[in-house]
Order: sequence, then C-alpha cells, then structure tokens
Amino acid sequence: MPIDFGPDKWTRIRENYRRWWAGELDRPLINITVSGRNPGRPEPKLPRHFVLPNYGPEISAEQIVDRWDYDLSCQKYYGDAFPYIWTNFGPGVIAEFLGARAEATDRTVWFHPPELREIADIHFTHHPHTPCLDRLRDLMAVAVKRWAGRVQVSMTDLGGNLDILSTFRPSEQLLLDLYDHPREVKRLTWEAHELWFRYFEELNAILQPVNPGYTGWTPIFSAEPCYMLQCDFCYMISPEMFDEFVKPELVAACKRLANSFYHLDGPGQLRHLDSLLAIKELKGVQWIPGNAHPDMRHWPEVYRKIRDAGKLIQLYSWDALDTLDVVADQLGSAKGIIVVGDAGPQQEDQVLKLVEKYGAADA
Repeated sequence: MPIDFGPDKWTRIRENYRRWWAGELDRPLINITVSGRNPGRPEPKLPRHFVLPNYGPEISAEQIVDRWDYDLSCQKYYGDAFPYIWTNFGPGVIAEFLGARAEATDRTVWFHPPELREIADIHFTHHPHTPCLDRLRDLMAVAVKRWAGRVQVSMTDLGGNLDILSTFRPSEQLLLDLYDHPREVKRLTWEAHELWFRYFEELNAILQPVNPGYTGWTPIFSAEPCYMLQCDFCYMISPEMFDEFVKPELVAACKRLANSFYHLDGPGQLRHLDSLLAIKELKGVQWIPGNAHPDMRHWPEVYRKIRDAGKLIQLYSWDALDTLDVVADQLGSAKGIIVVGDAGPQQEDQVLKLVEKYGAADA
C-alpha cells in the first residue's frame, strides 16, 4: 500500500498551518505520527540510517528514497501530521560545503576544519560542488520525482552561522576572538549569512514548486520559506555579546524568511530569551531543556514569557503525550502551540483521544 496521505489531506494541512502561523487557529497543531501500519510491501534490505552519510557512495539515491518510502508507508498520520523526510547530513552541514571534513556517527555528524588558520586568513566562498552537496542534491531530486508532492522533503540542517564559524575556529579560540578580533568575527558571520541563503535558495530550487511547501529539520509546515534558526555557540556568551555578535544576523535572517523559529537549546540560552523575543519578525520559539534538566512540563515561566511576547511555541513530545495538556493548563489555553512527536501502536488510542480533545481530528 502507498503512503496513507492524499491530496485532500494536504489541502487541510496547508490551510490549518496557514491559520496557525497567522494566529487565526484557536486550537493547537498536533503533529504526531503513529507507527505500526501495514505497508503492504516487503521491507527493503537497505537498513535505516538516521544520518545519511552512513550510506556509502555505492548506495544509490533511488535505494535510499525507496527505504524512506517504506518507512513512511508504515506510519499513520493523525491530527496535523503529514509525511515528511529530513535530509539529515548533520547539524551545520554548510561547514562541509565550505571545506570542513565530516565525521559521521550513528546519531550525528561532527565537522572538523581542514586546517587551523588565523581568523584573518579564513574566508568563506561558495563551493558549487562537494561530495556531500552533490549527494544531497541527488537525493532531493530523486525524492521529489518519486513522490510528486505527496511527501514533504525537508531542508537539511544548514546550521547557525556562528556555529558554522566555530567549526573553523574551535569554540575556545572563537570565544577569544570575540575580544581580540571582533571585526573579523563579524566579517565571517556575514559571509556565512550570505552563503547560507545562497545554498538555501539553490536547494529549494530543486524542491520547488513540486514540494508541498517548506520545512526545516523539524516538521513545522509552511507554504512560504521558513526555517528553525539557531546558535548553539551562544550558550557560552553573555547577553551583551549575544546582542553584538549574534542578534544582528538573526534579525536579518528573520527578515529574509516568511516564517522563522528559534531553537532555544538548554538553560544556558535562557539568558538570551528576552533579546530573541524582541525580534519582531521572529515567529516562534522551540524550547529544548536538555536531558540533564526537568522535561518540558516543568518550565511554565518560559512558555508564559514566549506567549506574552506574542510568539508561537513548539513542544516535542518524545516520551509523554500529556505534555500538551500540562503546558496548556499552565498557560490557560493551547492556542499558538504545536506539539511534534511520534508514538508506537500501543499509544494509538491516547493519540486519538488527544486529537479529538483539541479538535484536530480531520479538522
């Protein structure tokens, strides 16, 4: 059996997400898939890899896309969920496009500089072809051709621009550069900014107009260009340095994207939340407390601050389908929230009750 998602469902998804982005939807978006559907076809021999560089060059793009197709056919899409594939070449893969060496593991990719240089000797220029970039283009083209708009093919994780720079100037050295070479840091940040959007547009030229819309590495659908922006490096800097070295580029990025979110990763970034929320064009915040801290149900003050600033909220629901209920109770309503997650067959009834409770069942 093919992937269980047709044109009528895509029409509903486009409209619900449009209303949510515009603040017109009075309920939350519930994007939760449930595994266990009978795909009606044999499982491919090719194993499933979360990190795509773990497929060697001898594995064709067609084989990988067929594996994806099988996995998507095993899913049920409830509420505001839809079939999507994230082309995962690691966080901040633009570093590889710019000459860094990639080291893949089972769960992520680490990027290393080809050589250590003084910051004044580093210059970011466009490289039209690298093995990773060419592989990514090939995968996107094959996926778009096979699915013809039935599956959302997501943008790869291009990364945050100061994070990309920290590949070439490892973090301790880059921290010193903020004091010793601030003009060079800003020069490279803006060089990375321009190249980020150049690659973003080049890759979207492959995906559009066949792709249903736009998504980053997290499946928040948008009919217009969108992305989950980030700067993990800012975990280590003060609010004053954030405002000087990070925020101007983020503001510019938000102005170039119709719908932008920020990946607020860990308590060390909370010191920057007020500054982020002051960015008029930023539409929402994805708060990730981290495994060493209380889960998402224990941060009502963070969600209130985001809500009071008029921003949207994304929740991940990896292990607790009651996260939405708890946060909605803390805030007084679930409007402006999207919960993203997946569930096993044993949780299907719980998912169905959730989408019914919030009016997301075939809404």
